[in-house]
Amino acid sequence: MHEHQYPAFFTATILSWKHILKPDKYKQLIIDSLRFLVENNRVIVYGFVIMPNHLHLIWKIMPPFSKSEVQRDFLKFTGQCIKNDIQKNHPAVLEKLASTQGDRKYQIWERNSLSIYCYSNKVILEKLTYIHNNPNQPHWNLAHVPEDYYYSSARFYEFNQDEFGFLTHYRE
Repeated sequence: MHEHQYPAFFTATILSWKHILKPDKYKQLIIDSLRFLVENNRVIVYGFVIMPNHLHLIWKIMPPFSKSEVQRDFLKFTGQCIKNDIQKNHPAVLEKLASTQGDRKYQIWERNSLSIYCYSNKVILEKLTYIHNNPNQPHWNLAHVPEDYYYSSARFYEFNQDEFGFLTHYRE
């Protein structure tokens, strides 16, 4: 019911928090997948950050698609592409992603992603602040200020620059 009415704060984590998303080519895959979802009217993306082992999004699912469909398709597609690339170019890494599940040999994403609805602009702003500051945390130290980290929507909000071509301001 809420999935078409409110944006959601979504977090997806790599299996066992491994730093699989460290290479820019995998971050770019995520960017391209988000652009596809927006261009095909499946989601509106208000904010994001892609970290070495997880990602955060603030997105709104568009009808007639369901939250479970969009999340499943997004994670399945990106997971398959990453797995295929690792299998081709980094086969030793693939064994670190062996699944304990009976339905698959390898697993990229943890099964239970977090999705929390944002019922007000105040909550959206809190979540945006959190995700934009994520790369600046001492344990990451990926940038000095949020807008210096490329794989984030921070520059969009700080300088009104949408270098990715799929972001929508949360106030729109």
